[in-house]
Amino acid sequence: MSALDIVLAVALGLGGYLLGSIPFALVVGKWGFGVDVRDHGSGNVGTTNVFRVLGRKAGILVLAGDMTKGFVPAFIAGHVYGPWLAVILGVMPVLGHMYSIFLRGSGGKGVATAAAVILALMPMIFLILAAVWVVVLLSTRLVSLASLCATVGFASLTFIFHEPLAYRIVAVIVGAIVVWAHRGNIRRIALRCESRVTFPWNPRPAESSKAGRP
Repeated sequence: MSALDIVLAVALGLGGYLLGSIPFALVVGKWGFGVDVRDHGSGNVGTTNVFRVLGRKAGILVLAGDMTKGFVPAFIAGHVYGPWLAVILGVMPVLGHMYSIFLRGSGGKGVATAAAVILALMPMIFLILAAVWVVVLLSTRLVSLASLCATVGFASLTFIFHEPLAYRIVAVIVGAIVVWAHRGNIRRIALRCESRVTFPWNPRPAESSKAGRP
């Protein structure tokens, strides 16, 4: 690797971290709706809390932003460098999202940003994980559980598809980090008090109680 390649790799890594550090949930919430999502819902600066607090339009904007900041650095690194450097640079925006320099080291849980990195480097695995995520979400209405299942599945699929060793190692490490970030959700799932999303076809509580009356 030449000196120029090293300089570009360092620049891409730092740029990826800074890009990942941009809290799109706060940007969209404050500038677009005048709401600080940290004061509402779960208090998390991630896509799920934005959907819950501000609705579909804001949630889609934040999802697009969080995925873009993960996809771009990983896609560039994947086409310029080998597997080891590609995954290292791909992880940088995820770390930026979870430990944002703009939020003094706090941040979101990294699921959407990590999913974009997987899409950039392993598109087939991404499609499978997306299907798993959707199935679990539709059957349980628990976004956190769907994310955890996809995270565990990611590590497994890198071995099943015989991905490069670098991808497999990082999949296990990132999976462990994401699971740790969801430890509060895991506790609430075990206690059956985790918040569930509501789909248009789900009856409201009042309607459900009326339907159950004789």
